[in-house]
Amino acid sequence: MFLTGRKFAAPALLTLLVGGLGGCSTVGDFDETGGISAIRSACPTVAVPAATGDITLFNPPQSRDAKAIDVVASLTNVRSTCNDQTENIATNVTFDVRARRASAEGARDVTLPFFVAVMQGGTAVVAKRIGHVTLHFDAGSLRASTSGTGGASVDRSAATLPKDVRAKLTEKRKAGDQDAATDPLTRPDIRQAVARATFEALVGFQLTDDQLKYNATR
Repeated sequence: MFLTGRKFAAPALLTLLVGGLGGCSTVGDFDETGGISAIRSACPTVAVPAATGDITLFNPPQSRDAKAIDVVASLTNVRSTCNDQTENIATNVTFDVRARRASAEGARDVTLPFFVAVMQGGTAVVAKRIGHVTLHFDAGSLRASTSGTGGASVDRSAATLPKDVRAKLTEKRKAGDQDAATDPLTRPDIRQAVARATFEALVGFQLTDDQLKYNATR
């Protein structure tokens, strides 16, 4: 797992309340004041990217025969805690790793690499750290489990939307106005500004190209 004090130096999400939220409003609804109801969290969304939540080790390593499968592990139970009360927003990500080996002979330790990355706008990785988790198989046991953790310390100001963008998103609209039913996010400049302020924390196994290919095609 990560050593204490290792953190990301990357932007994070800004808390943004667009429009007034009434008891019956939902995201994307027009509220009674004429704004659009939408909520953005100050904490990044945490997720496992496709094809990175599992890892398979083979013996021999170059084989892809089912009979050569040595260890299979899955990353699960991903959780996060976030402190968004300061200028540096700290997010801690924890997860479990559960594994099964083909042979229960003897005690054995298996170390697996994982990553925690911060992605901006759904396309650009702006920070990434590699960590390791070690699974201990007792003699006679086919299964093992352990936990891992990673974290990010990020700057709130980097995710602050410009005042003109916030004004456009929160301006009141009245029924009958020419732009009353127009979503501000259809404007490329508004959409791009929001994307720049949107971040995710991604966690998964650090796989080789061959391991990624195996996960995608199995």
